Amino acid sequence: MLRPQSPDEPKIYWLPNLMTAGNLVCGFFAVLTIFRGIMVATPHQGQYDFALAQPFYERAILLIFASCLFDLLDGRLARLGGKESPFGREFDSLADVISFGMAPSLLMAKAVLFPLDEALRVQGIGWVLACLYVLCGAIRLARFNCIAALPKGDDDTSDFRGIPIPMAAGFISSLTFLVIHFNETDRNLGAWIYVLGAMMLGLSFLMISDVRYPSFKKVDLKTRGTPVIIVASALVVMLTVRFYYVMPAVLFSAYLLYGLVLRPLLPKGLRQGIEEPASSPTEEEETLP
Repeated sequence: MLRPQSPDEPKIYWLPNLMTAGNLVCGFFAVLTIFRGIMVATPHQGQYDFALAQPFYERAILLIFASCLFDLLDGRLARLGGKESPFGREFDSLADVISFGMAPSLLMAKAVLFPLDEALRVQGIGWVLACLYVLCGAIRLARFNCIAALPKGDDDTSDFRGIPIPMAAGFISSLTFLVIHFNETDRNLGAWIYVLGAMMLGLSFLMISDVRYPSFKKVDLKTRGTPVIIVASALVVMLTVRFYYVMPAVLFSAYLLYGLVLRPLLPKGLRQGIEEPASSPTEEEETLP
């Protein structure tokens, strides 16, 4: 027989936390796959061969994308069923440190930023950037949990402070996916290694900044659509399937630039129309005169 739950026992809702577990499992196997690629590409007393590691890195990126999908689902399911809980929030943050902190930083350091050591003549600069990314991501998650635990005020919004770590990881991973695809076995990226290194550094500080990003939490099953929106969404899905190496980088870059550049310039009404679309009326609202 099941024992009655203690009042001090945290509430653990099955379906949302199952999605979080899926996020963590994908992140764990992404890290494992990256380490396997490093081992395969570095034979005994041999030189690092990127061509041998490339399939493992691509597989790890797909696992990080899967983690992004699970992370999206856990929050949606929790809000849809009214099952948000402190346990779920903490569990989600712990999973995010692995899936969106450790995995993409390790990937970026070994798949893209590795030549920076020779280019700048500073040993381990790629690892320093990767470590800084993980540190800023963990601080961002801790700050988010502290803010979420505070009493809600009348002026509170659902905006994120700083870019969310899943979106930062998606940007880093999709960019790496694109670079690997276009360069294949070529390790000489030229000036791009400096650009990518600067992007990772900037993204680290963007996570702990006060730049506001929309959460789109009000987009749910009750959100109304139009034929134009449905066709546009279907077109995005088709383009993503067809150009699967390019479109993830385009989509994650669009979100990053929207909050950083475009959003502050938009009128409040237009911004609300994009981020808080109207919901369909409930049956009770439909019957009201």
